[in-house]
Amino acid sequence: MERIERAAVFLMLLGDDEAVKLLGHLGPNELERLGVAMCALGEIAQDEIAEALADFVTEADREILPAQDRPAQVRAMLEQSLGPTKAESMMQRIEPEQRPRSIEMARWLAPKILVKLIEDEHPQVIAALLLMLEAEPAAEVLSALEDNLQTSVVSRVAKIGPVSPDAVDMIDGLLSQRIGQSFGPGALQIGGPREAANLINLAAGQVAQTVLPAIAQQDADLAAAIEEEMFTFEMLFELDPQGMGRLLRDVDNEALVDALKGITDEERTPFFAAMSSRAADGVKDEIELRGRLSRAEVQAAQRKIVGLARELKEQGEIVIGGDDGEFV
Repeated sequence: MERIERAAVFLMLLGDDEAVKLLGHLGPNELERLGVAMCALGEIAQDEIAEALADFVTEADREILPAQDRPAQVRAMLEQSLGPTKAESMMQRIEPEQRPRSIEMARWLAPKILVKLIEDEHPQVIAALLLMLEAEPAAEVLSALEDNLQTSVVSRVAKIGPVSPDAVDMIDGLLSQRIGQSFGPGALQIGGPREAANLINLAAGQVAQTVLPAIAQQDADLAAAIEEEMFTFEMLFELDPQGMGRLLRDVDNEALVDALKGITDEERTPFFAAMSSRAADGVKDEIELRGRLSRAEVQAAQRKIVGLARELKEQGEIVIGGDDGEFV
């Protein structure tokens, strides 16, 4: 079973009260994924129950950890992994005795409702708010905005830096007025070309074709930085066998094994399809024998392969995206 399926089985083994408490700590995307997995499982066999429990035992098989100053430790880890804005939002859910901030309520609103709340606001305000949401709903909101507003918002997403307390107070007033919650002040560091690229990649329609040329006219370096971040490892899944074969000739085996270790069997298919059956079997064996890798190790290997793919694309040796070579 996939990890999400094992989690679903484990959750269904709990009593209703315990399951509800766990679900209360999950975000909307996590709840959706888990709910889909639970509904799709059907009848659960005994071996699947054993697999789910074994996975839980493996993760839980460690020494007792001290509880002293735990909230501070959790906050520090979240800030390192998510950044201060999203970490603060997560801590509001983890520490329920504190009043939720309005940005937390905004995360649960449908994108079409959020659009109505913010579409008449300044692009800087919209950019700051989108960066505090999860990427998928933020991208849906971006797609629903007018074309000229999309360009202004994405440009600000890529350039926004420290947000002053006065600016956060202003967002606080806006959201408090619109959805009846409060958002406390604080200096934030959010945004960047990667955040802008994520919004564009997830947005529906022709956002990239509209936004990037317009930004390039204003700031060519910024447009190039955004396009650099738009090139993701997942885009390689769409390579045809010939293009994939050309790429794999330049990829060293260690990087390939580490990169493929972090994706599903289905996502590995286009890589194996471009190899001989003997070579594919060898890589599969190495993946099985490879020990546990950290997310950072997997991402480093994937970035290395993406870098090679970019070079080959620029040389015209492979095509990524549509036939015209543009990102899709």
